[in-house]
Amino acid sequence: MDDTHISLAHGNGGRYMRELIEELFARHLGNPLLNVNVDAAALPALEGELMVTTDGFTVQPLEFPGGTIGSLAVHGTVNDLAVSGAVPHYLTLSAFIEEGFEIAQLERIVISLAHAAREANVAVVAGDTKVVRRGEGGGLYLSATGIGVRPKHLQLGLDHIRPGDAVLVSGPVGDHGIAVMLAREQFGLHGELLSDAASVLPLTQALLPLGGLRFMRDPTRGGLATVMHEICRATQLQVRLHQPAIPVREQVTAVCEILGYDAMYLACEGRVVAVVEASQANDALARWQALPQGRDAAIIGSVSGGRAHAVLETELGGERMLEELEDDPLPRIC
Repeated sequence: MDDTHISLAHGNGGRYMRELIEELFARHLGNPLLNVNVDAAALPALEGELMVTTDGFTVQPLEFPGGTIGSLAVHGTVNDLAVSGAVPHYLTLSAFIEEGFEIAQLERIVISLAHAAREANVAVVAGDTKVVRRGEGGGLYLSATGIGVRPKHLQLGLDHIRPGDAVLVSGPVGDHGIAVMLAREQFGLHGELLSDAASVLPLTQALLPLGGLRFMRDPTRGGLATVMHEICRATQLQVRLHQPAIPVREQVTAVCEILGYDAMYLACEGRVVAVVEASQANDALARWQALPQGRDAAIIGSVSGGRAHAVLETELGGERMLEELEDDPLPRIC
């Protein structure tokens, strides 16, 4: 392509749009199932329970320490499948590009997306591009749909959680939220913290053999506290978290103290929250800690009877309620 920036002609269905799709998207995302000359992809039959998810991505900045909006689109979509117990196989991608967007940056993002897809062993099999007028978009928005397969016998869900179950997290919380915030260079703060954005499939697959695995979720928008509220609402049980056990990096804690954020509500993009029968909690922890991605995993709390509240037991021996998130402290974080 000779163009340096996106124009409205790149979305008009003509030569410029064809060149954008063929010479940028298809060149980097190409695989045997991606055919840009048809309106729908023909996929091989899959055995098991078919799982489908869809997600949109609006992160700002589009490139941040540890990832881009492209890699985030892959990780966010495959992780929703993974925590459901599925193995991701296919993705579709829609790109909404603002007029004037630099093509060199777009190519970097697509390369990042393609690399993340290869690492996650998923194929981008279909897609679409749209161009919006200058000033009507945030540079680039992505939307992805993922298709995966879950074993038919597998039973996971909020309705399987019972009093006495243990709550685990696979690693430090809040890394993604603070990494993106620091990349915006707001408040005069800088740092070297990387986003935790990654595929969590190795983590989820490690726990599937456990008969006592009840539920898994990736704590994205709203963070760890929001997942706890989801559990409380669905089960009408209480969740008690032990603050000293929750892994939080020093950089995250420092920024939270300076700006008044709470790490319990910050987005993660490469972590898993799992609820496991108490008798298998140590086994689950060992399985995670044996993986590079889970070496900082921890048992952080338990589910109990009583009022359906999320309670944090503090380092000083007190308790505080984790209120449900209302404001958005960090918009466009994923």
